[in-house]
Amino acid sequence: MNRKDLDPESSPQAAFGARLRRSREELGWKQEDLAERMGYSSTHISSVETGRKLPTLRFARSADTAMGTSDTFERAYRKVRHLGLLEGFPEFVDVEGSAAEIRLYEVGVIPGLLQTPEYATVLADSAVRRKAITSDQARERVTLVAERQAALAREPSPLVLAVLDESCIRRPIGQGDVMRAQLERLLAFAELPNTVFQVAPFQMGERRPFNLPVTVLTLPDRSLMSYAESAQRGHLERESAFVLPLLAAYHQLQAEALSQAESVAMINQVRKGTL
Repeated sequence: MNRKDLDPESSPQAAFGARLRRSREELGWKQEDLAERMGYSSTHISSVETGRKLPTLRFARSADTAMGTSDTFERAYRKVRHLGLLEGFPEFVDVEGSAAEIRLYEVGVIPGLLQTPEYATVLADSAVRRKAITSDQARERVTLVAERQAALAREPSPLVLAVLDESCIRRPIGQGDVMRAQLERLLAFAELPNTVFQVAPFQMGERRPFNLPVTVLTLPDRSLMSYAESAQRGHLERESAFVLPLLAAYHQLQAEALSQAESVAMINQVRKGTL
């Protein structure tokens, strides 16, 4: 992408690059001048300005510091980072961070709120190898997992109810030490005072009410939202006529799933097999 082809309206990445170049030129700086102040090479600056390279959070904050732009570039970066995420997911994350109660059900993989950094990294790296995302986007996915978890460490703490399909804990991800640490993370999660943890065993068969992952959020004003994903996009639903049946189905799921004590016992059994 050369200079004359750079269209700020084409993408958040292009908008970031165009803003970086405009701010630099308004200061009368060359790329070498900005690079020296930010601690990057002039080639790196050029690559971001022309949209060939994604900015990182560190890069954005360095640009703000060097050019005295408050948090302008950090805010622009927040839009860029969502390029590797499903449509609708960024909006969901914003709502999730303020929810009073979070009810989640996952199939196949451990959900992001419960992932260890190592587990999240294995999943992200796999997506890179499939060329589904770039290496920069993979790093941002792992960072987002940590930020989502940190956002829940607030007062008052949200109530988090997690039901995982048995496939989540039996499907090996990464080497044995990665999976073992992940299972230990689930055990630690189950011990928290603001959590409820259950496994939906394979034996539930056709009684399992959900075939796909789903999350139901209760907001501080007690209103409800749900979030579900297809292969192409995520959808945040606010209409109670659609959310209430999901909440009822979630209660049915909990009734059929293993108790927390039984779920912990199953994880301990699986964990022994990863040693």
